[in-house]
Amino acid sequence: MPDDRSTVRADVAVRAPGGPPLLASRLAPAAPGEAMVLRPRLARLLDEAVTRPVTLLRAPAGWGKTTLLATWRRTRQEAEPQAPAPAWVSVEAGDDPDRLWSYLGAALRAVVDPAQTPLPDRAPRPDELEIVAAALAARERPVVLIVDDLHRITEPAALAGLEFLLRHSEQRLRLVAAGRTGPPLAVHRLRLAGELTDIGPDDLAFTGDETADLLTAHGVAVPAAAVARLRQLTGGWAAVLRIAALALRDQPDPERWIGELGADQPEIAGYLRAEPLAGLESTDRELLRRAAVVDAVCAGLAAALSGDADAEERLRAIAHDNGLLHHDGSRPVWYRCHPLLADLLHRELVRLPPAELRDLHLRAAGWYAGNGRPAAALRHALAAGDWTSATDLFVVRWPELVPYERPAGGGPVPAPPPPEAVERDPELALACAAERALGGDTGAAEAFLRLAGGHTRRLPQPRRSRFDRLVAAVELTLARLAGDPQPVRDAAARLLATDGGHPTGDPRAAHAGEDADVRAVAGTALALLVFDDGDLTGAASGFAEALAAAREAARPRTELVCASRWSLVAALRGQLRAAEEMARAALALPSGQGWAALLDCGYAHLALAVVALHRNQPAEAEAHLGLAAPAGAEPVPVAVAGWCRAYLRLDEGEPSVGHRLLVEARTGWGTRGGELGSWLRAAELDLHSARGDVQTARELAGEPSSGPTTGAAAAALAVAAARTELRAGDPPAADRLLPDWTAAPAADWPLPVRLDAALLATVLAIRAGDDRRAGRLLEQALDLAAPEDYRRPFRQAEPGLRELLTAHLDSGTAHWPLVSDLVRAVDAPPGAVATGTPDAAVPPLDEPLTERELTILRYLQSILSNVEIAAELSVSVNTVKTHVRNIYRKLDATRRRDAVRRARQLHLI
Repeated sequence: MPDDRSTVRADVAVRAPGGPPLLASRLAPAAPGEAMVLRPRLARLLDEAVTRPVTLLRAPAGWGKTTLLATWRRTRQEAEPQAPAPAWVSVEAGDDPDRLWSYLGAALRAVVDPAQTPLPDRAPRPDELEIVAAALAARERPVVLIVDDLHRITEPAALAGLEFLLRHSEQRLRLVAAGRTGPPLAVHRLRLAGELTDIGPDDLAFTGDETADLLTAHGVAVPAAAVARLRQLTGGWAAVLRIAALALRDQPDPERWIGELGADQPEIAGYLRAEPLAGLESTDRELLRRAAVVDAVCAGLAAALSGDADAEERLRAIAHDNGLLHHDGSRPVWYRCHPLLADLLHRELVRLPPAELRDLHLRAAGWYAGNGRPAAALRHALAAGDWTSATDLFVVRWPELVPYERPAGGGPVPAPPPPEAVERDPELALACAAERALGGDTGAAEAFLRLAGGHTRRLPQPRRSRFDRLVAAVELTLARLAGDPQPVRDAAARLLATDGGHPTGDPRAAHAGEDADVRAVAGTALALLVFDDGDLTGAASGFAEALAAAREAARPRTELVCASRWSLVAALRGQLRAAEEMARAALALPSGQGWAALLDCGYAHLALAVVALHRNQPAEAEAHLGLAAPAGAEPVPVAVAGWCRAYLRLDEGEPSVGHRLLVEARTGWGTRGGELGSWLRAAELDLHSARGDVQTARELAGEPSSGPTTGAAAAALAVAAARTELRAGDPPAADRLLPDWTAAPAADWPLPVRLDAALLATVLAIRAGDDRRAGRLLEQALDLAAPEDYRRPFRQAEPGLRELLTAHLDSGTAHWPLVSDLVRAVDAPPGAVATGTPDAAVPPLDEPLTERELTILRYLQSILSNVEIAAELSVSVNTVKTHVRNIYRKLDATRRRDAVRRARQLHLI
């Protein structure tokens, strides 16, 4: 079959039978431009999408919708030259129903025999639509119709005929529509019926590899780091990437050009103004311009900045219809502009009259201060030059301005205050120091701290005492940012030693719980030190004391830090119920918005993952591990997540994979030692023996410890060594190595260590033929496990325990329900969950689930929304929705609960 594009370009116009002339250029895509990049990922996505009736490509201008569809159409035509190419119609502004249908009819004539099914050259009557629908339904293969720039249709009636054909053609019509906004179709009905695939900017964005391919196609060679930087700056925006690639051809230093890329680049600035911004209403452009004074905006903040009560609806419309804003799926929703668009808007913002710009900063500061975001409020108050408000904010809310993680920075750097303002109030210099420390600029923060110190002699008591306390707080912040433990201890000690006296009648009077503030801030800093060193016992007591002080002082940010980390320590030490309760309480706290909040919540989710592991709930553990990812840059979460995943893989019958993960976790922990270091060593020993490498396990057990080993840590190593000897077939050696878990000092061991020792002693008694003693030991183990609802140690115990558990039901136990559940769990195949439904009663699947569908199925057991699942898997929401629909179809389910229940019956999760 000849390429229809050559035919189109040969004729200026075509003519419908008896109708007006039609432009051939609207019935086929234009030839691709130079340096085209094939994107197989998106081609596969479209191939899958057209198995359903409707596919929508919705994105702002320049995201490559038309190019993608044209390339995909050409590829399909080349792959199946005997089959008709997908029909193509380009919509133009002003197309009324008659004009649109003259083109739709011309496009469909290529696939429907006009002799048997005459197609009208105007908006068809109902009886004519029925004839066309019947002709389509009679086809053996579906017809693919591509409609480009569908957003140009302003009359919904123009698409009424298409909707009729979609409903009545027995799914033989596959509509692929591209546009900048949502089309006037019954999108919600199609989505609910599972007949819609929605492809948005996240899907269309160039990946890192595709960005590299595009640069190569343009003859540009830069290092991988520069490619990643370009991808980050552009967000994968196809048109902007192509502009950059063309400009890079003529650059003597392409890598440096990429590093300095911004909206000041003339071609990029011109494109942004001419395309995405030009299509906005003036009121929407003004809203975006005002919102550019902040990094991210929600409805309340937008209303405060613009004075527009309808800001929420307008933000939602800009995000949905124009794709210029992206939201994070949180509640309330926070929106961010594309990085280059935000840069352009900010450059326009700074050209405002100073009074207007100051007013915007003051509005932002007021909203942030009233909504629990003092750090942002301080930055904008300083940017506005409101020295009094900035100083008051710092003096009253300094405990909320102490960062417990490395600041990410953000926002413009406020201009320094005039010398006379600092001389008049040295606490202003401390406020500036705190703001710069929060921005990650320790050099500037130290300079402001020295400046403040030069004016302290003039301060009378008791204002001097307050000043000393604030200095100690800033010094503690800088010590934590430096990462040296001893200066942190020294600064915390100075803070604890300060006197919180305040001048009578001072409008900046002390917070009612100021002494509690000092204990909370200093205690949290000290607890973080021992926590990062792996001293779990010390961290538990430190976080507990700081948490109590934070609650007394009513500081939710500090409370979240302590509660999330305490819950993880409690989970590791076996206090499962307390850990679960504290983790969920932490997740219910007002976490704010930003990386710090995600980091703290990540600790809570990691605690819930450890709890789920101990309770033999692998799918829940995997889901929470995914949500714990933001904490993955910190040493303790990295080690704990690796430990958790290693045992999950071991439980799935993959000891070698588990061992590799554990080795990576232990290597990452390095020489820190502590209890956590000993536990990682014990786990590696355990996994060596589980995979049959007994000799290496023995060698590891004999290695000297990198630091002092506490009784609990030594016990964990001894239990792992004893299990190694049992697996090696030497019960007497195992018995000699097993520590006395019933002695008084063992009461301080973590519960998992005591429980493992108890069950190992039980198995040794079974091997020795002493069933009576084994039964007593098992009951003692159940006494330990029942209060916390432990399951995994029984499920994964050495052979012989299942028979004893079964016999224990008959011999009598105080834990009959638990033992009954354990007997079913131990007797079930790996991965099964006791449901009370016999396997024989569950019919098998007609079509197996793919690996990706199984992954998403595990997340469906959790409380995560589709948006949150997409974020965890780094895919688009539409991709998750597509997989969920396939899961429902394959499992014959109509809702999440039914799908999870059937998957459990089939032992899929």
